[in-house]
Amino acid sequence: MKTVGIVVEYNPLHNGHVLHYRKSKEVTGADAVVAVMSGPFLQRGEPAIASKRARAEMALAMGVDLCLELPVTYAVQPAEWFAYGAVAILEATGVVDCLSFGSESGTLEQILPLSRSLANESGELRSEIEKRLREGMNFPSAYGAAAAALFGESEPAIAHLQELLTQPNNSLGLHYLIALERLGSRITPYTIARENAQYHDPLPGASSIASATAIRNIILSQGLEAARPYMPEFTHSIMEREIKSGRAPVHWEQFRQPLFQTLLTHTPAQLEALLEVTEGLEHRVQRSLFQLEQPTVDALLEALKTKRYTRTKLQRMLLHIMLNHDKASMNREELAKGPGYIRVLGFSETGRSLLKRMKQSASLPVIHKPAKLEHPQLERDLMAAAVYANGQPRPDMRQYYGDYLLPPLTP
Repeated sequence: MKTVGIVVEYNPLHNGHVLHYRKSKEVTGADAVVAVMSGPFLQRGEPAIASKRARAEMALAMGVDLCLELPVTYAVQPAEWFAYGAVAILEATGVVDCLSFGSESGTLEQILPLSRSLANESGELRSEIEKRLREGMNFPSAYGAAAAALFGESEPAIAHLQELLTQPNNSLGLHYLIALERLGSRITPYTIARENAQYHDPLPGASSIASATAIRNIILSQGLEAARPYMPEFTHSIMEREIKSGRAPVHWEQFRQPLFQTLLTHTPAQLEALLEVTEGLEHRVQRSLFQLEQPTVDALLEALKTKRYTRTKLQRMLLHIMLNHDKASMNREELAKGPGYIRVLGFSETGRSLLKRMKQSASLPVIHKPAKLEHPQLERDLMAAAVYANGQPRPDMRQYYGDYLLPPLTP
């Protein structure tokens, strides 16, 4: 059985995701699909619009055979570690033959050779990145510019490569490929060109494919029905149920109270010990709080934002603060060790067969319920799930402990 792995957030699952799923199976000739999906909080430092369980249900309804959770330790990280954690889980299953990801370029021609050069991050690359950071670039731009400068063969080639790497899916795809190299993986990569909507497009276009950003904006401002043309019927049905139950939609402002309480009760030294609080941001946070006219998360992000610090970087920082993610236990050395387990969110009948094979092939413990394992990454997952449940429109105590009470989804 040939199996393709995909890395997803499904926030929520929309028509573009369905297209990627279908093309991934078509291009790779795969019989089964394994998805590694972020849990309650996402790579850009945002809460998911619906719970991980609801989003896993969407994945299974589309045809995914095995849905695995990306630990929050990796899910809320810059591209390098997000990609590394996800690819490491796919590798650890022992049953995934290939990886398919979306990109703006739709080809591996340039980024695959580049990934091999970047896999062993050199001191020269770090120096080039630091140089551009001092010039005021944000990290993604600095990384892309440094890589282009080191490995472009001419001025036009450098300019082209830099432009290529400023596109978010190309950049993330590069980090998937770097992760495969670093892991010495046997998984074969493929890429599918994004069509119509781009990753950050805030508004839908004329087609039935819109970005997840645009769809979330529509749901939050106009309601679920207005977003219906851009999602499969099963996503609409699941979202409708979640909204009626008071479990969705979830957004940053619903976490204002725990976030602001943490910010107001921590000293600058305590904030500085937390992940992504860098270069004096602990002082900028406290000054910005004092100057706010309205105590909202959005107002705080706007006050903090600069050319150097993107909204994504700041959202991740605030999320790490709220979840008490400290630098000491989530440093590069710890992250490089990789995920400590494979967490099952749901599976189909084909997925059940994959799980049977994984009893012999998996290089990490495969868990269905957290009581079966003690691990610091799992403790962070359980805390993140409880914090997320507390931010739902109508919090329910059963949701706080859902990880303990609810088994993986099955057909």
